[in-house]
Amino acid sequence: MTQPSPPCAPRLIDGPAEAPATVLLAHGAGAPMDSPFLAAIATGLAQRGWRVLRFEFPYMARMRETGRRQGPDRMPALQEAFRHQVRLEKTDQPERPMFIGGKSLGGRVASLLIDELAATHGVEGCLCLGYPFHPPGKPLNLRTEHLAALRTPTLVLQGERDSFGKRDDVESYALSPRVQLEWMPSGDHSFKPTKSSGRSEAENWAMAVDLGDGFLRQRLELLP
Repeated sequence: MTQPSPPCAPRLIDGPAEAPATVLLAHGAGAPMDSPFLAAIATGLAQRGWRVLRFEFPYMARMRETGRRQGPDRMPALQEAFRHQVRLEKTDQPERPMFIGGKSLGGRVASLLIDELAATHGVEGCLCLGYPFHPPGKPLNLRTEHLAALRTPTLVLQGERDSFGKRDDVESYALSPRVQLEWMPSGDHSFKPTKSSGRSEAENWAMAVDLGDGFLRQRLELLP
């Protein structure tokens, strides 16, 4: 059952208390932590036995309080908010293995921090759900420099026709061998397929949960 945390730190927790690891997920730029997409992924992973913790960046928490839309905070503020959530979780659950990730912007922030947090807090891996490889319509404005040098295992789940990075383009990028790419058939940025594909959004979300679950289990098996 989903349990909201105190209003001062908007968080949602799903999954069993005895879960083998925690998965800390951040939301995308324009949708909150309880968006249908992130809720489906979080609850799906929780049903597989993982403890899934969703949180909101400060700008999204302000939007929730005021009802007024605003753009994301600058990257340093987003990164510090993510670090803060990792510190909170590691203080509360110091022995439980931890993974980080998120939807779009949330996954990008996680990927920028994963090597640092692996070294400082023992974070085991990163799960990116629809990575924003470039702004829509601007394929030359790549956000991939750090992905070429990542040292910590990272799984990127990407829609084949994602306007932030389509399959044909992304497969030509120079990415670290620690970055694993998996493709949601005919999926857009939220994995929604075309009607002509014969697939449903729910099927692609379920596929994402399956792949994420497999990645987490593989990483835990490799732990000493």
